[in-house]
Amino acid sequence: MSKLADRVPTGVLAAGLRAAFALPAPVRRLLTGPPRVVDGQTLHPDTQLLLRMQELSGTGWSTSSPATSRASLRRTAALVEGPRLHRVLTRQVRIDEHLKARHYTPQGLPDGSPLLVFLHGGGWVSGDLETHDDLCRHLAVGAGVRVLAVDYRLAPEHRFPAAADDADAAYRYAVANAGELGADPDRIALGGDSAGGNLAASAALSAADADHRPAFLLLLYPSLDATATGGSRDLFARGFFLTRPKMDWFMGHYAPDLSTHHDPRLSPLLAPDLSALPPTYVATAGLDPLRDEGEAFAARLAESGVPVVLRRHDGLIHGFANALGVGTSGREAVAEAIGALRTGLALRRA
Repeated sequence: MSKLADRVPTGVLAAGLRAAFALPAPVRRLLTGPPRVVDGQTLHPDTQLLLRMQELSGTGWSTSSPATSRASLRRTAALVEGPRLHRVLTRQVRIDEHLKARHYTPQGLPDGSPLLVFLHGGGWVSGDLETHDDLCRHLAVGAGVRVLAVDYRLAPEHRFPAAADDADAAYRYAVANAGELGADPDRIALGGDSAGGNLAASAALSAADADHRPAFLLLLYPSLDATATGGSRDLFARGFFLTRPKMDWFMGHYAPDLSTHHDPRLSPLLAPDLSALPPTYVATAGLDPLRDEGEAFAARLAESGVPVVLRRHDGLIHGFANALGVGTSGREAVAEAIGALRTGLALRRA
């Protein structure tokens, strides 16, 4: 982070960011410059302003070390999150000796509700229950579901397949303890964003032959192919928050052994059979290095006969689901994902 970001309290920076978004459109355009067009898409004005403000304040996502990455992502998330939804009850859940989770229940939600097992993003190295608390609250309230947000082990202290094993354990725990969690065991979904989307897809594949398969799979700009090259990874390699050097850095910490990169637990897109996966909603960002693999995964699901909805959000970048407190684009995209989750789980009951 720059000296400015280090000197100024997060609350002050957040207030300044919100003030920038409240400026009239012509004034915001003076800050950002002319519209940027890449790959036939115009960068959304919200996104262009956010990237410019991060550049000016030095609050981008630093990856100089695992500790710096974690602190940087926590601060970045705090800057763009929305007002806290307080009509949600939370409690800690202990899954096993090393794995815990946070359980969200919207006030007034009856027992026997659907449950979403959610895996946060952060490149398998960073991210935690706090960086994604705002998103989990919106998912719970908007979709009318309980959420079990998993605090899985991070790399490099715990390398692949530790996080994937934790995702599997969390899903199995949710099924075995559905009653205690207030959930309907037949309506348990898996979901996640970015690296968490990778873990959700991996856990869904692992549960494909289980007695209780997931009812739904919610993937927000997921990482699905550790072997991928070219395409969107080249088009948006720099300048759009998630960069290719950052992606290489994360993978080098989580799965440095190249021989593991074809393992479906790390690269679900390479799994030989996807036909047993549940109905799935895949959201990609148009200006995201991970865009192509998310869309390829959706195409493979469709070819395998799995009901799937793919939604590309043109003009948006990786991480939009965390930007619920600035502009409107992130909230609108998350609202669409919430609607898909609610509908998919309602159809399961029917």
